[in-house]
Amino acid sequence: MTDHTLVRAADAEVLSDAPGSLITLLADSDSSEKRFTTNRATLRRGVFGTPAHFHTRATEFFFVIDGSLQVLVRDELHTLDKGDFLAVPPNVPHAFGPAKDSDADVLVVFTPGMDRFDYYRLLDRVARGAADPKEIAESSQHYDNHYVDSPLWRKARADAAV
Repeated sequence: MTDHTLVRAADAEVLSDAPGSLITLLADSDSSEKRFTTNRATLRRGVFGTPAHFHTRATEFFFVIDGSLQVLVRDELHTLDKGDFLAVPPNVPHAFGPAKDSDADVLVVFTPGMDRFDYYRLLDRVARGAADPKEIAESSQHYDNHYVDSPLWRKARADAAV
C-alpha cells in the first residue's frame, strides 16, 4: 500500500472516442482508494466533444492545460482558456468540447472516484465499431454518466464546427 499515486506518461493508456479526440487514462479509483478518477482529454479543433450529461455522485473538475475549451454548465456557455479551472458539482448538466478554431488539452478529475476507465474503453470500442452504441446508454447507471438533451449545446457545437 502506498500513500501516493504516480502514473508515468509512458505507462498511461491512450484511447480515442472519436477522430481527433484522445483520452489518456491517468488514475482510476482502483489505484487511488476511491478518492479520484483522472484523465487527460486532448480535443482537436472541430471535434464535437461530449454530449450534455450529469453525474449524481461526483464533482467533475476541468483544468485547461492548453488551448480553449467551450463548456456548457446548465444553460450557460463558458470559454475556458489555458490555466482556467472549473468545478461542476453533482446533478448539474454540463458538456465540453474545443472552442471554435482551437484545440483543447484538459485535465479532468472526478471526486469521489469510481471505476470509470471501462467507460472510456467502451467509448473507444464504440468509436472503432467493436461495440454497439446502445451499450453507452445501458451503462449510464453503472458509470454515473446520465445524458440529457440540450438544444443550446447542439447549436454551440454546430457553430464551433463551422
